[in-house]
Amino acid sequence: MQVRVSTRHGHLSEASQAKIASKAEKLLRIFDRLSDIVVVVDLKDEQTPKVDVQVSAEHKHDFMASEQSTEMMVAVDAALQKIEQQLRKYKNRVVERNRDRDRQGRQVEAEHTPEEE
Repeated sequence: MQVRVSTRHGHLSEASQAKIASKAEKLLRIFDRLSDIVVVVDLKDEQTPKVDVQVSAEHKHDFMASEQSTEMMVAVDAALQKIEQQLRKYKNRVVERNRDRDRQGRQVEAEHTPEEE
C-alpha cells in the first residue's frame, strides 16, 4: 500500500507530510484492501487550504473526499473522516451482501436434500 502526500501552490515541511501520511495510513484499520492513498494539499489560498483525499481499493472504484478549513490539519482530519465513513459504508454493504448470499445458499441446500425415511 502506498501513501502519497503532495502539495499544490506551496510547500509542506517533511514533518507535516509525515504526519499527514501517518494519519492516512490509519485507514487500513477500517478496510485492509486499500492499494493507494493520495492526499493533495492545495495552498492557493493560504487562509483556507483545501485538502483532497483519493483512496483506491481492490475491486472497487476510488473513494474521494475534499475539505477546506482555516487550519490545514483540521481540513486533513475532516477529509479523512469522510473517507472513513465511505469505507465503513462500503465494507458493511459487502459484508451484508455476503451474509445474504450465504443464508440463501444454505436455504436452497436444505430444500433440495432428500429426507431420510
